[in-house]
Amino acid sequence: MCDFVQRAVEILNVGENKDRVSLVQYSRDAAVQFYLNTYTTKSEILDIVRGMRHKGGRPLKTGAALQYLIDNVFTASAGSRRLEGVPQLLIALIGGRSFDNVDTPASALKEMGVLTFAIGTRGSDARELQKISQEPSNAVSVSDFTDLPSVQEKLRSSMEKVIVETFIASLNTIGVEETPTTPTVEVDQRTARRDVVFLLDGSDGTRDGFPAMIDFVQRVVDRLNVGENKDRVSVAQYSRDAEVHFNLNTYTTKTDIVDTVRGLSHRGGRPLNTGAALQYVRDNVFTASSGSRRLEGVPQMLILLNGGRSFDNVDTPASALKEQGIVVFGIGSKSSDSRELQRISYEPSYSIAVSEFTDLPNVQEQLSAAMSTVIVRAIPMTPTVTVERSAPGRDVVFLLDGSDGTRNGFPAMRDFVQRAVETLNVGENKDRVSLVQYSRDAAVQFYLNTYTTKSEILDIVRGMRHKGGRPLNTGAALQYLIDNVFTASAGSRRLEGVPQLLIALIGGRSFDNVDTPASALKEMGVLTFAIGTRGSDARELQKISQEPSNAVSVSDFTDLPSVQEKLHSSMETVIVEVTPESPTVLVDDDTARRDVVFLLDGSDGTRNGFPAMRDFVQRVVENLNIGENKDRVSVVQYSRDSEVHFNLNTHTTKEDIVDTVRGLRHRGGRPLNTGAALQHVRDNVFTASSGSRRQEGFPQILIVLSGGRSSDNVDTPASALKSDGVLIFGIGTRNSSREVQRIASDPNYAQSVSDFSDLPNVPQTFIASLNTIGVEETPTTPTVEVDQRTAIRDVVFLLDGSDGTRDGFPAMIDFVQRVVDRLNVGENKDRVSVAQYSRDAEVHFNLNTYTTKTDIVDTVRGLRHRGGTPLNTGAALQYVRDNVFTASSGSRRLEGVPQMLILLNGGRSFDNVDTPASALKEQGIVVFGIGSKSSDSRELQRISYEPSYAIAVSEFTDLPNVQEQLSAAMSTVIVRATPITPTRAVEILNVGENKDRVSLVQYSRDAAVQFYLNTYTTKSEILDIVRGMRHKGGRPLKTGAALQYLIDNVFTASAGSRRLEGVPQLLIALIGGRSFDNVDTPASALKEMGVLTFAIGTRDSDARELQKISQEPSNAVSVSDFTDLPSVQEKLHSSMETVIVEVTPESPTVLVDDDTARRDVVFLLDGSDGTRNGFPAMRDFVQRVVENLNIGENKDRVSVVQYSRDSEVHFNLNTHTTKEDIVDTVRGLRHRGGRPLNTGAALQHVRDNVFTASSGSRRQEGFPQILIVLSGGRSSDNVDTPASALKSDGVLIFGIGTRNSSREVQRIASDPNYAQSVSDFSDLPNVPQTFIASLNTIGVEETPTTPTVEDQRTARRDVVFLLDGSDGTRDGFPAMIDFVQRVVDRLNVGENKDRVSVAQYSRDAEVHFNLNTYTTKTDIVDTVRGLRHRGGRPLNTGAALQYVRDNVFTASSGSRRLEGVPQMLILLNGGRSFDNVDTPASALKEQGIVVFGIGSKSSDSRELQRISYEPSYAFAVSEFTDLPNIQEQLSAAMSTVIVRAIPMTPTVTVEHSAPGRDVVFLLDGSDGTRNGFPAMRDFVQRAVETLNVGENKDRVSLVQYSRDAAVQFYLNTYTTKSEILDIVRGMRHKGGRPLNTGAALQYLIDNVFTASAGSRRLEGVPQLLIALIGGRSFDNVDTPASALKEMGVLTFAIGTRGSDARELQKISQEPSNAVSVSDFTDLPSVQEKLHSSMETVIVEVTPESPTVLGMLTGMTFFWW
Repeated sequence: MCDFVQRAVEILNVGENKDRVSLVQYSRDAAVQFYLNTYTTKSEILDIVRGMRHKGGRPLKTGAALQYLIDNVFTASAGSRRLEGVPQLLIALIGGRSFDNVDTPASALKEMGVLTFAIGTRGSDARELQKISQEPSNAVSVSDFTDLPSVQEKLRSSMEKVIVETFIASLNTIGVEETPTTPTVEVDQRTARRDVVFLLDGSDGTRDGFPAMIDFVQRVVDRLNVGENKDRVSVAQYSRDAEVHFNLNTYTTKTDIVDTVRGLSHRGGRPLNTGAALQYVRDNVFTASSGSRRLEGVPQMLILLNGGRSFDNVDTPASALKEQGIVVFGIGSKSSDSRELQRISYEPSYSIAVSEFTDLPNVQEQLSAAMSTVIVRAIPMTPTVTVERSAPGRDVVFLLDGSDGTRNGFPAMRDFVQRAVETLNVGENKDRVSLVQYSRDAAVQFYLNTYTTKSEILDIVRGMRHKGGRPLNTGAALQYLIDNVFTASAGSRRLEGVPQLLIALIGGRSFDNVDTPASALKEMGVLTFAIGTRGSDARELQKISQEPSNAVSVSDFTDLPSVQEKLHSSMETVIVEVTPESPTVLVDDDTARRDVVFLLDGSDGTRNGFPAMRDFVQRVVENLNIGENKDRVSVVQYSRDSEVHFNLNTHTTKEDIVDTVRGLRHRGGRPLNTGAALQHVRDNVFTASSGSRRQEGFPQILIVLSGGRSSDNVDTPASALKSDGVLIFGIGTRNSSREVQRIASDPNYAQSVSDFSDLPNVPQTFIASLNTIGVEETPTTPTVEVDQRTAIRDVVFLLDGSDGTRDGFPAMIDFVQRVVDRLNVGENKDRVSVAQYSRDAEVHFNLNTYTTKTDIVDTVRGLRHRGGTPLNTGAALQYVRDNVFTASSGSRRLEGVPQMLILLNGGRSFDNVDTPASALKEQGIVVFGIGSKSSDSRELQRISYEPSYAIAVSEFTDLPNVQEQLSAAMSTVIVRATPITPTRAVEILNVGENKDRVSLVQYSRDAAVQFYLNTYTTKSEILDIVRGMRHKGGRPLKTGAALQYLIDNVFTASAGSRRLEGVPQLLIALIGGRSFDNVDTPASALKEMGVLTFAIGTRDSDARELQKISQEPSNAVSVSDFTDLPSVQEKLHSSMETVIVEVTPESPTVLVDDDTARRDVVFLLDGSDGTRNGFPAMRDFVQRVVENLNIGENKDRVSVVQYSRDSEVHFNLNTHTTKEDIVDTVRGLRHRGGRPLNTGAALQHVRDNVFTASSGSRRQEGFPQILIVLSGGRSSDNVDTPASALKSDGVLIFGIGTRNSSREVQRIASDPNYAQSVSDFSDLPNVPQTFIASLNTIGVEETPTTPTVEDQRTARRDVVFLLDGSDGTRDGFPAMIDFVQRVVDRLNVGENKDRVSVAQYSRDAEVHFNLNTYTTKTDIVDTVRGLRHRGGRPLNTGAALQYVRDNVFTASSGSRRLEGVPQMLILLNGGRSFDNVDTPASALKEQGIVVFGIGSKSSDSRELQRISYEPSYAFAVSEFTDLPNIQEQLSAAMSTVIVRAIPMTPTVTVEHSAPGRDVVFLLDGSDGTRNGFPAMRDFVQRAVETLNVGENKDRVSLVQYSRDAAVQFYLNTYTTKSEILDIVRGMRHKGGRPLNTGAALQYLIDNVFTASAGSRRLEGVPQLLIALIGGRSFDNVDTPASALKEMGVLTFAIGTRGSDARELQKISQEPSNAVSVSDFTDLPSVQEKLHSSMETVIVEVTPESPTVLGMLTGMTFFWW
């Protein structure tokens, strides 16, 4: 046969526009060897034919093969030119009789004009050959295929004689019914919408090439126009099986797609099943549910990247894809099978080959061109070409006995079905087929509307497996067909009059009764043929069949072919007398928009009738006009409780609804609670969130099918539904008919049936009642509680999900849904979040997760109870405060939007709720606490914002009873949050920067500035903000703290106050109540500052307090309520106009603030093992010195270095520019330890690394350089050389040593007078003042360099260059360096002018020098010239951008961004980034950094535009040597950059006249005080209550100890009494032993009574220690007790009978301060005495008077 083909080809004139050849081999199925357009040369074809292998297989199916040619070969996509009039010839070599029927496909070929020559052997069927051939004379037989040469010449002559005209004439017989070819349409790339799926070979063989595949996908995607209504993309990967990474509707932005693709991993695996993968994407990706728009006519494209030959067959799935109009592009490597790829591809020209996947970029253009010219066909499906039948078609159902008894006969049954299907004219509007297999139960293989082509059906039948199982329930199977197959939703056209045929193959007697369902089938007009075997019951078969003659028996199923022809004849001649039913159309006009809800009884009593109920629903739905804006449907099933199967807004098409109804299962259960079900649909279904349009006036219809009497009351919920305007129809059985009448809206709307199987007999008049519905229906007008334009809320639900609420959780979920249903949900309306908690908390979705009510309700419905113990409500409250009520989670608290938390709680909390509840209230979050009988009502009240906001129910099922109460409370919150609009006062001002300025502050517990005096300069801006302002909320009212806030933060120069310039300062305070704190001190301070205050109060205010606050008593005004403010407006206006300001602008005292007071001070601290005990004192020393420096970038600078064996710089001279930052860092320093002590190396280290320009030293500018060395031991190395070197550099060295290092320190110091010795570093405060006075001599002789005065009109810029140093830029790097030099040459470089930094990157980034490293152009250019190319890959531009943001554009690296200096980044890039650039680029832009992106031809221009500050700031050059060509362009862009700088507002501290006290409580927390600890805790609380707590008043610290001490909080941790009390209440007993009181006292000395811990001892503030000690100390207390007394700490020691009285006296300041009680529960008895002692204490500690050193040229320190 192969030789015959070769000889035939030899005589052809092969070429693309000449003769074309295809070769197909077949047995059971067909396999194409190559298509008509696969090869264009004779030599290629002959090569393939010579190498062809025999296919094998059986049986022989010539009919299927001919059909395959029609569907896959004689098509334009396979190269056929039939429609162009080119003759089509088929030469068939057939060696046997076909197992299937050849008539239909042979006829179809003839109708298509294909000239067929059939050559057979003696094994062939001569008549069959003649049927196949175009004419009988074209059928030729040989005895054997070896005789083929004898007919070759005859065949050739016949082919030569073919006249094209004859062929064309044959085309005319096809007729007018032929579907015209869809014309080719070029896709307009501007409007093109495509669905593009990538299928990647992820098998073991492509591991190395997978990264290249990923890059290729990214590049292709980059060219697409991605968007929901533009191009869509999906990616799948396969090896043995396939996996979709994301669907066509998963992502709608290119960025999301590319990010996901970058993160894909190679899956590996084998063998490679390309066929299965193609089938997978067809079935799972190219579907509407996955985002495919094929049915909308959008082009469907599949791009296959394949690296090997498939292990399975690809032809069938490839054909299936083509039939659906999916255009496949096959791209393969050298390991792929090129012919296989051609067969897979939509056209052979769409098959593309590369040597390796790294060559994919070379074919990108070819692919893009092919994709752009894709033919868009108006008809997406390409149906099989068949002969049109005049008959309307038939619905044919096969029912196969799949029980255990038919296992051996099943293959014969399968073949029988195949042969029967072959004879059908399958098509959507022709014959339809369904197949069901059954044993105990039935299982549908496919429905009547599942497949529309014969090939699809045959594929499924061939692959069908035997079901198995027993017993055989034929009756149930027939009923299954009635309920699930012979229905419109399953594709049955019975109601349209299409004949219904059932062919049942039954191998045994049925275990159940077949009579009822068989009769029902006959009544439905189904024509049944029953075929059985000798194991069947003949009478049963006759019962099942339509007529006895339709029952046929065979001895065994292998004999089925003997009855096939008879069956075929019976089917062909059947006359169907079924008159199609005329379904009643309810309403089908434009006004037919109804919401229809079905409520189905799913209790145990309706199990048998449920299929009939399901059919009833389907029939009603079939006649509705379904659509989102038409009729909507919901279905609910109930028994004990209710289950919504789908809501009114779930499905918008009839098909979806019917499909879902068809799949409904009977739920069962008892008792029957119809009342609860009616209530459920009212609360959960007839709601806007579930899709009800009741409030829009659309008719609401409820159809109730109830099969029994309800166990609960139905009257109340039925009446409620009727009151809501819901029209109820009820259908009941004999058990429920009277109840259904009560439920129905009208007796005429109630109907009774004996059983639900009688539902089809319900009178049409009953259903016709629906026509009277609704034109008169008046839409409900909902009551608007709050103006919807302003009522926006952030509502968070916190649900108790612990073990104790398991039963009540569904009720909680329902409650949340009902509350949400009343909200006005939207992004700019109400927002909702839900969290659940038990031991810990979990947020289900945030406030910004969903923007529609539907999404929220759907998610809430799906929530599961999480369970767990214990119940930690406190932690949960803290969690929502920290994680949900935040801007990143969608909270709009900072925008003034009301914040509400609804807590549903079912038990007492295991942890403390007070602190987190207070924290929520402080933030203005309104908490509603709803609890059950198991909750702690008092706890709920403490949690709730107000006690009245705590609501109790007995059980969670009672939650609906409190819904109105909650809604009312929520609505009043909003009213209370109505913004204040004091616009009238602003209207009369003359606002402007140099005119009137305005600031606005709102306060409650604390103050919050709305805007400063220098924030806005126009009246309109201010009025806009005032109008939009929201009420702050919170309590208590602290007017004193608010006035102090104004002093510290508003009446300051940095906030825009011009007080020091003599501009009048006015304060207008509107106060609605008495202050909770004292107003005297801040009010007096305001008066001293010359601020003219007007205080306006209401009847709730304190008149005397208002007068205290006001400048004069006459400036205090009261109104009954703030609504009366207009009555005093004019008076206020007059007072403001006539005010005479006598304030003389103050001349602020400046310690040293002239141009010469700029010093660089470095501390070098000995951190070796020998200084461990003294290190805290060294740290305090540094802090004290720093406190008195004039810190600033252009003032004093500080660095700290610690050393032992080697050195560590804690921070450089240019790291911190504020005193606060330095002190905070010093406070946190840890002793590093180590040995030996290398002081010499440390001195050299600071010379080489700290006293340098890059570290912030200004030595070269002439500023004094000072080094202060604290050394505690003799150095192991030489100190002389490095010390001399420092002195030679002009560094002035001060040294302080101990007795071990004094002589060495003298050698190090610049002068013996600059060296000082102490016995131990704890004596540092005692260093003589004369030592420090030596500093006064600094710098008078120094002639500082005269700095260039900067012209403020000239630009100051911080310019950073980021250079691509990857492997790809090696050749271009010198050109980059030259470019940087040229740009720098144009800058005005200097410390206070332009600054420059250069960084280089590839895989990671490296900074060559920072912005503060060099201050001269020469230094920069010299360094740039010496830069080397670093190399490396991959290129991570994103990481590099992040690096410069985090490490270069920072104050410590010299960036002046916070000072408003323009920040510029110039990126020179030579390739596409391997990582994501979008996030870091956005971060740079957010910081105001202007990025210029310059790329070469290898760069990604779109990526550069995304990186650049604006797209116009992205520049391109061909090569880096072309950089000079864009220099002017870059310079112009840099010169026009506009930077809006936001100045920092420094905090100004005001000294108070009241000194206050520092009070430390030391509590014995050892094992012996466990029982007494609550009393100790109460004692501390009572003591704190008597204090006047505040930062500049009384401070408190608390320490607990046993073996060791643990601080609970320091003196500077909390500044309010409430904070301290919250912590004390929640304090737990420490435990432990032994009791080391001595160590605890020493701990206080080292860690608490220090300036860094908040102690003001050195400022003369009294220091008090109250120690509660329950036993004798295990260690010695003498030394630390004496030390405390020497420090002036006044100690009160209180002990019990277990304490040592003498020890208490030693500890106390005086013996009388030692007090004993029998037990700590007696502490109240000594509380008053202690209070009196504390109040009357006379502190004899005289604060040391700090010596102010330094003149205009000296260095200033404060020493004590």
